[in-house]
Parts: sequence; structure tokens; C-alpha cells
Amino acid sequence: MGSVAAAGPQQTLVGRDRELDELSSMLAITQPGSVARREFHIALLAGDAGVGKTRLLTALRDRAFEQGWQVAAGHCLDFGDSALPYLPFSEVLGRLATSVPEVVDRIGALHPGLVRLQPGRRVLTDDADERASVDRAELFEALHALFEAAAAVRPLLVVIEDAHWADSSTRDLISFFCSRPFHQPVAMVVSYRGEDLHRRHPLRAKVAAWTRIAGVGRMQLNPLDDAAVRQMALELHPEPITESDLAGIVDRAEGNAFFVEELVGAAKAGAGQGVPDDLADLLLVRLDRLDDQARQVVRVMSVAGRRVSHELLAAASGLDATQLDQGLRAAVESHVVVTAGRHGYAFRHALLAEAIYDDLLPGERVRLHAAYAEALSSGVAPGTAAELARHARAALDLPTALTASVRAGEEAMAVGGPDEAAHHFEHALEIAADPRHRAEVDVSALVLKTADALVDSGNPTRAQHLLERHLQQLDDDVDPLLAAQLHLQLAYSALLTDNDTDWLAHLRAGQALIPEEPSRDRAKLLALTARIFSFRMPSEAREVATEALALAESHNLPKTASDATTTLVGLDRTVPMEQLAAALEESVARAVVTGAVGAELRALFLLGRGYQDRGLFEEAAAAFTRATQRAQVHGIPWAPYAFDARLQHAQVAYLSGDWDQVLELTDMGGQSPPPVAEALLVGWQAAVLSARGVPQRARLKRLHRFWHQEGMAAIVAAPIEITEAGDADAPDEALELERRVLRVLAPNWGELFQARVRLCAVTVAAVAATMGEQTAEQRERLLGEVERLHEVGLKVVQHQVESGGFWGPEGKAWAQRLEAETLRARWLAGIDAPDLATLRRTWEETVEAFALLRHPFETATSRVRTAEVLRAAGDSAAARCLLDEARAVAQSLGAAVLLGQIRTLDPSAGRGARPAGERQRLEPLTPREHEILELVAQGRTNGEIGKQLFISTKTVSVHVSNILGKLGASGRTEAAAVARREGLLR
Repeated sequence: MGSVAAAGPQQTLVGRDRELDELSSMLAITQPGSVARREFHIALLAGDAGVGKTRLLTALRDRAFEQGWQVAAGHCLDFGDSALPYLPFSEVLGRLATSVPEVVDRIGALHPGLVRLQPGRRVLTDDADERASVDRAELFEALHALFEAAAAVRPLLVVIEDAHWADSSTRDLISFFCSRPFHQPVAMVVSYRGEDLHRRHPLRAKVAAWTRIAGVGRMQLNPLDDAAVRQMALELHPEPITESDLAGIVDRAEGNAFFVEELVGAAKAGAGQGVPDDLADLLLVRLDRLDDQARQVVRVMSVAGRRVSHELLAAASGLDATQLDQGLRAAVESHVVVTAGRHGYAFRHALLAEAIYDDLLPGERVRLHAAYAEALSSGVAPGTAAELARHARAALDLPTALTASVRAGEEAMAVGGPDEAAHHFEHALEIAADPRHRAEVDVSALVLKTADALVDSGNPTRAQHLLERHLQQLDDDVDPLLAAQLHLQLAYSALLTDNDTDWLAHLRAGQALIPEEPSRDRAKLLALTARIFSFRMPSEAREVATEALALAESHNLPKTASDATTTLVGLDRTVPMEQLAAALEESVARAVVTGAVGAELRALFLLGRGYQDRGLFEEAAAAFTRATQRAQVHGIPWAPYAFDARLQHAQVAYLSGDWDQVLELTDMGGQSPPPVAEALLVGWQAAVLSARGVPQRARLKRLHRFWHQEGMAAIVAAPIEITEAGDADAPDEALELERRVLRVLAPNWGELFQARVRLCAVTVAAVAATMGEQTAEQRERLLGEVERLHEVGLKVVQHQVESGGFWGPEGKAWAQRLEAETLRARWLAGIDAPDLATLRRTWEETVEAFALLRHPFETATSRVRTAEVLRAAGDSAAARCLLDEARAVAQSLGAAVLLGQIRTLDPSAGRGARPAGERQRLEPLTPREHEILELVAQGRTNGEIGKQLFISTKTVSVHVSNILGKLGASGRTEAAAVARREGLLR
């Protein structure tokens, strides 16, 4: 049939596996080896324009071809009243004349009228002329006989596309086939746009009649779900795209595949947030089908957005009730508008509303926005402050927009919407920047509200810049209390990210402005001051928090008391864990009772960190989970300590070997994280994917721009890049990455920050991995770098011990690892090499250190290094034992890179040829992999598996790849076969 669909930019069928299976089953177009009874001989496929009907039919064609069917398709075209009768069947006949010419000739000899339908014999006539020259009944019988004869050769699938444009003769012919089943294996699919079947459309009655006939089935192709849209967008946009931009595409496309393609294309072209021109032209065609009155109604509607209440539309439109009802009825019948609830209307597609709005003249927009603003502010129609703010701003009624924006921001904060609140507050600040409107609002108070919203939405850097700009412009006669709040809020915001702002100077400036009298204001400001001090100056934090707590209790300020209490408890992190946990749990309970959400999240985060620092990962994960869940309840998932808890949970899951949990925690599908938060999550996600053999260097390089804002982005991601550079025999790249991290972090963190020990150890390991490829001169130079890193690491350890900072199992393990990697580098370089006994003992101590930390991946890696030494010493049996232990861990984690290192040291462990009759020695699957293998064997797609197991499609894909590798299978079918043969399925 050639191609049902012309080749487009998106060739992979996404999110339609279930529909493809259902359609195939309806028509008995089955998978190889399957036997199915034909339920229907004709399937009617309905769906909106662009939803993916043609792509589904293309996949059905491909499946039919695989089953040995022949396929012929015909297309109805939008010729209006000049359509050729039977045009799609003429196209089908032409394709059959090419594929089975002898059959067409034989049937044509028996039914001469059939010749008139052949494409080369068609002439433009009207329907009446065609009926006069060809007997309809004879023609219908001829086509029926042709399809029967063709199907006798091979099963035949006939596809008729876009039947909403079919002429009356074509509709009658389809009616004939619906009522006359076939004896041979003939199946037919008729597709049409359901949204085009308005009340008077001639196909509407036909479809209703066809669906009542036995043997005729109907499928409604609904929009793609969000996961499928996301997958499709990622395939169409191979370059990295932010989760926020991706979420915007998913939200605006509303499951329509064509919309996805157009929006992604616009994103790739950097075309901004408007509706792409080609898509807008297509959408606006729907407007041309409406009469003038209906067109005016939908134009007024577009100014309201996607949805509008009847009362508000009536007030803004200026039409009388009869005119409004007539216009709305026409728009609803044409499927441009749908009813929304009992008293409202909505555009069928949000992009249609955008396109119509963009098509309005500038003056027309201002006038209509003013009408909406008047209706809302006068109380004629109910609405929200956010609606009033938007309409007033667009109508250039700035005083109304200012007060409405502030109110909308306050309402959003009250219901846990900091993103929306920040948006409204920032609009208010833009208006207040004009001296003519500044007197209508307290700008300093508004700046504080905006900063709070920005911090809670995960954008502390924007909050910091806003506060800095405002303080630079602040008048000398400003209220000292407000000035104190501004300075303290700036100090707090600055400490949440890495920057060169002098937070301490602002803290001292704020302190100096705190009122001396023991008032409620003093209590609140002291509590904030203590929280800021707790970041860097614990002794001052304790003193200030103690006073804040006393004042808060004397003035009956329970939230402030909770804040101060949490600060005090968090300062005692070196006490026994049982004591710390009890104190923090008490703080959590107190915060819940008083409604101090920030204090509650901070206490839960500190509880998790306390467990984490002591290597109690299970308890840490439980505390972090509680924090993230509570943050979700309050609508602030990206706020300080809420997002930090999620991030630390990912780290804990990585350390403890729950890598599937890492991928779930770092899956941002359907979310719109702030850029820095996204970069941090990508870091831990990349750690797992890199270890599983998916290169991440190129992806992580694009995140370097965030290192200056958040040092943890460098701490998490740089070791991955460094390791991959070592694997790629690029030691100088690894060394430059380590130096770059230091250049970025040292100004704010100092040169002896704790994580530098791990950074040094990883860099030494990367350099050591390349020693075998270097010249003697290069080895000597690189070993000098190794000694430098070793010396730096020792200084960090000494500094941590002397400063009295907490130095837990993780720090001790990496310090031991640095020692072992340094000795290994000397050994591999052959310069100042240690004896094998010393090297063995050092690596065995490293294994013990990571085992004590309960870090299975690094324990397994250390075992592999130890085995390398044992093999060199001639102790192959001990080496094999260690490699077997490491292999079991690597297999459970899916750590493909480590498995490759193990196979290099122990080639006999690979899967080679097996003696006849010997069962294959398979790498064990994790429990999660067993779950997924069961579903793969059932024929489920990655998307379906993800939905059932509540994990992302990307996570499923990684698991499936690991399963194929462990089973030695080239594809899903082979994996299922191996699993059945080896008894791995229940």
C-alpha cells in the first residue's frame, strides 16, 4: 500500500501499544504464532486531528505485513462539493492492480464496471453522472468480489482514511461493506475525525448506523497520557531539554501527537512560548467554519483563557442571552468549545484558545480584558484575584492590577502555591516600580513576601538578587524593623546557595536593627538570626536561639518557639544518636502542633542527616521520606530542607545500593524543578547510569554552569566525570576537573572541605587506571599529581579532626580509599612501589571501611582492587573468592562497568560456549528485575510496566537493558524464551 502515513519527524510508535494490540485483535491481525477468532470485519477508528490515527494505522500496516497480509489504503480528500465519487476505493483498486494484477484483471473481466474506478480511468464528474454511467449495485458487488478474490491469495487489510471528508458514494459503499461480511480473510479500517462530526455532518448518522451492525467495531483513540507525551518529546528533542520546558510541552500538547511535534519543533528553533505559526494556522481553520456570531463568542472566550464561567462570559461579551446562546451552541456543535461543569465552557484544546487569542488585534485585546476586569471587580461575575490581576494588567488598569496581584500572591501562599505566589508578587513589584503607583503598596513588605515565595519555590538565588537590589535603593527613613528583616532575609537566602555575597555583613546589619525591648518582633527576628548563625557559627546560634525561645514562650508565639527549638536541637549533632533522635522527634511533634512547617521540615532533615552521618541508612531514608511527603502535602517540594531531604535520600539510596530507588527519586517526569535542583538530581541519576554503562560525561558537562550556584552539583557530578575520563584514558582531563572543582568551591567552602577527600581519591583512581598506557616520563609526571592529591587529602583529614567537626564512617572510608589508591598508583607506575603485602593489607582495610559504611558498590570495587593485588601475588584462589563476592553485588546493582573489570581479571567467569546439556550460568536478577521480567514475558511495553509498578519508563528501560545483559539475550522475545527455559518465570 506504500505508506499509510507520510514519513514524519516522529517514527517510533509511542504510547499506543495497547491500542495497536486491541485493533489487531479486533481484526484478527495477530502476532506470529497466535491464533485468534475474528471479532469484527470492519473497525471504525475515531480520534481528534493530530491525535495519532495515521501513525497507529501505519503500525497496524507494519504488523499486518509481518503476518503475511497484503495491505491497501485509500484516502478521502477535502475537495468539498467537487470530490470524486469513490475516490479512496479508486486508490485501493490502483494498489491492488499493482500487487495482484491477475486478480484485478480476472474480476474486471467479470465486472466491467470495475474498470471505471481504476485511477487512470477516472474523470472529474459529479455524483449524479457517475451513478448514471455505472450501476451502483453492480459496482458494489464488483469491489466485494475483488476483495474476496485478493484475500484468497493472502489476507487483505483495507484502510480508508479521513472518512469525514468522504463523498456520499463512498459513505454508501462503506455501508454496503458493513452489512456484507466477507468469507475470505478481509479486514477494513475506516478512520475519521470525531471532532469534525458536528450535528449536521453527513457521516454522523452513518457512523451511528454502522456501529449497530454485527461485525462492525469502533475504537476511540484518546489523547496520549503524559508519560507517553514526555517520551515522544524526548525522542523528538535529542538534545538536553530542561524538565520545566518538557513539562510545559506535556501540559500544552494535551496528549495530541501532532501538537507535540510542533511544540518540540518550536522549542528546538528557539521560537519562544507562543503557538507555532503552522500549528496556529491549522487551529484557526476551525474558526473559519463558524458563523460571525459564534466566531465573536469564541474570540471573547479566548481572552479568559482555557475555561470561563457562563456569567463571566455573558458580562464580558456584551451580547444578549439569545445571541450568546446561539453563538455558544454553534461553537459546541463544531467541537471548538465543550461544556465544563454545569455553568461553564472550555476550549476543546488549550492551544486553540492560545491561537485565537494571538489572532486578536492589540486594541481588541485591551478592550476585552477591560470588560473582564470590570465584570470581576464590580462583582457582576465571580472570579479570583489572580483572574482580576491578569485582566487588569492586560487592560492597562495598573492600580487594580497591583492590588489584585498582591492579593493573588497572598492567596497562593496560603494554599501552598509558592511558584504562583512569586509570579503574582513579581508582577506587583513591576507595577510598583513606577513612582505613580508606589504609594499604593509598602514595597519593602512586598519584597519580603516575594523573597519568601521565591525561597519556598526553590529559587533562593532570585530571592537574594531581589533583596540586594532593593537594599541598594532603600531610603534612609525606612522602618528599622523592615530594614532588619530585609538584611536578615538576604543573609539567609545567600547561605542557601554558593555565592560571594557577604552574608555575615548583612546578618550583623540586621542584628543591629533588632529592637532592644523584649517584644514579639524581637523574638521573631532573633529566631531567624539564630537559624542563620546555625549554618556557620554554632556558638552564637545557641546564645541567640536561647533568648529567642524564651521570648517566644513569654509572648505565646508557638511557631517562633518551634523554630528556635529546632535550631537549638540541630546544634547538638555530635551527641549520641538516640539522644539526638529523641530531641528532633520532639521538635517535629511540636512543629506539627504549632503549624511551623519550616521548623518541621528542618527537624526531619536534620534527623535524616544525623542517621546518615552515622551510616544508619535505613533510618535516614525513613526520615528523609517523611520530610518529602510532608513538603508535598504543604505544596513546597522545592523549599529548603524539603528538596534537601529528597536529594540526601537519593544519596543514601545510592550509598546503600538501592539504585532503583535512586532513579525513582531523581525521576522528574511531570515536575517543573528549578534549574539548580534539576542539576543536583541529574547528578545522582547520572551516578547510577554511568556505573551501569551509560556514558554521562557529555550530559554532565552541560551542568558545569550550575557549579558556582550550588557546590553540591560539583561534588556529586565531578567524580562521575573524573571516573569516566580515567576509563577513557584521559588523565589530564580528570586532573583538570579536580582543579576546576577547587577553583569553584574554594572561595566559599575553603580549600579543606570534607568532600575533597573523596574527590582526591576518585581522581587518584582515575589517574592510576591510565598508568599502563603512559610513557615513563608521563608516569612520573602523573605520579607527582597523585602525591599532591594524597597530601591534600591528608590535610583535609587533619583539619577535620583538629576543628572538632563530625568525621563519620563515610569520611573515614574515603580517607582509607585515598591511601589505597595512592599506593596502587605507585604500584602501577612502578615508581616507589609498595610491597604486595602492604598493598594487600591497605586494600583489605579499605574493604572493611566501606563494609562498615554499608556501601555495597564501593565495597565491591575495593574487593576487585584487592583481588588484583592477590592475583599479582599468586594467590588466585583468594582473588577468585573476592571477585565472586564483588560479582554478586555488581550483578544485583546492574553495575556493568564493574562487571567488565571483573571479567578482565577473571575471564573464565564470562559466558562462553557451554558443553552440551549444561545449563547456562546466569547472573542473578534483583527482585525488581524479576518483576519486570515477568511483565516483559507477558508482552507488556515499558510504559505499561512503569504504570503497573509506579516507576518511570526510563527506569524500566534501564532495567530491561540490565535483564537482557544478564540473560545474554539480544531482545525481549529472546529474554522471555531464556527465562522460561531457565525456570525464572512463575
